Amino acid sequence: MERKVQKTNSFLETESIGTLMCKYAIPCVISLLVAALYNIVDQIFIANASYLGSYGNAANTVVFPLTVVALSIAVMIGDGACAFVSLSLGANKLDDAHRSIGNAIVICIGSSLVLTAIYLIFQDAILTMFGGRVNAETFAQAKEYFLWITIGVPFYMFGQALNPIIRSDGSPKFAMASTLAGAAVNIVLDPLFIYVFHWGMMGAALATILGQILTAALAVWYLFHLKAVKMHRTSFRLSFRLIRRFLALGVCSFLAQISLVAAMAAINNMIQKYGMRDEIFGQAQYAQIPMAVVGIVMKFFQIVISISIGTAAGCIPIVGYNIGAKRNDRALALFKRLLICEFLVGAIALVIVEFFPRALISIFGAANESPYYTSFAVRAFRIYLCLMPLACVNKATFIYLQSLGKAMLSTLLSMVREVVFGVGFALLLPLFFALDGVLYSMPVSDALTFVISAIAIVSTVRILKAEPAQPKLS
Repeated sequence: MERKVQKTNSFLETESIGTLMCKYAIPCVISLLVAALYNIVDQIFIANASYLGSYGNAANTVVFPLTVVALSIAVMIGDGACAFVSLSLGANKLDDAHRSIGNAIVICIGSSLVLTAIYLIFQDAILTMFGGRVNAETFAQAKEYFLWITIGVPFYMFGQALNPIIRSDGSPKFAMASTLAGAAVNIVLDPLFIYVFHWGMMGAALATILGQILTAALAVWYLFHLKAVKMHRTSFRLSFRLIRRFLALGVCSFLAQISLVAAMAAINNMIQKYGMRDEIFGQAQYAQIPMAVVGIVMKFFQIVISISIGTAAGCIPIVGYNIGAKRNDRALALFKRLLICEFLVGAIALVIVEFFPRALISIFGAANESPYYTSFAVRAFRIYLCLMPLACVNKATFIYLQSLGKAMLSTLLSMVREVVFGVGFALLLPLFFALDGVLYSMPVSDALTFVISAIAIVSTVRILKAEPAQPKLS
């Protein structure tokens, strides 16, 4: 069995860093982008349907953070198991590897069913909490969309949790292909259900669910074809020792997502509150515009941050294996390349939003809306996303620390960025700048977080240079 692991995964210690980054990061980026496109594609088709328009757009914005709650639980399980499996394989602890995969599957299924029940029982209260009552039409469409999206939660969570586990088994391309297949179904069915059948928000959600079911089915198929380990009945016997260890490594991913939900809840409520006080958006016919626009800006940010997170998360198996094999030199070389790549991703995105905001907003049905829609969207893009290079570097730093097994530090940094700064400034700045204060909250949070990230980067480089690698398995 040990020789099999050598044959399958030893290349992580010998192949060039650049080649490994391309092999693992690119499929991971594509997987995350495709996952993000589920909601984004829905919003594009909804926005361009004349009978839905900005009301449907606003409804999509209300429901979006609730899908992120499901994603946050899934990535905590999946990314944590991915990091732990990689560390275990690097240290030749095969029993821990296959049992952690089985335990991850069990708790993913259980938690998805619990979340589905909560959503179904407390639907109205949850939508209200996330700003759904900006007006009656928005609430009605949000309720319809949310009901059907909730039905697909177990399939969505299973596919997203298994994706990083499949990557840790040495199959990043299959992980990418399974997500692509599901997204392709969504893209094909969205216009059919929305424009041809006129199923509205239900049609958009149903197209998404069918795509998620396909991705989940492919993940199940792969479980019977794992390469580095073999699954047994004992793999699914719960071990709280293993669960505690791999969930600790996934907490950073969880907080990165769930704290985004907290920030979106704060932002949506501040938009609703201060939009009502605005001279233009206080009018009933324009009340949904700020929420719809900020949702669109967040979707573009999600695309960029998916590239950033995918680049870093794709490197988790590489870093974990090399730390487990006591090759700090390779882990350090990867870290330096990763930071450069992340900054460039943010810089390219910054050029796009600053110079081509009207082209971006036109994708989301601006031609069917009032001039206030476009003018607010241009301002939102340019202010909210003006420090994306720093945002990308911050995310990469958090995830890299996670891949080293430094769950506590990674979690702390994520908490500071997303909860202390993200939620805090979203609530504070509107007191001074009204609706624009919501837009300023993002760059202010990223700038302050980067100061902390810079300290963590310098410290990590010094540690990797000075200390021998120690697998963080206990």
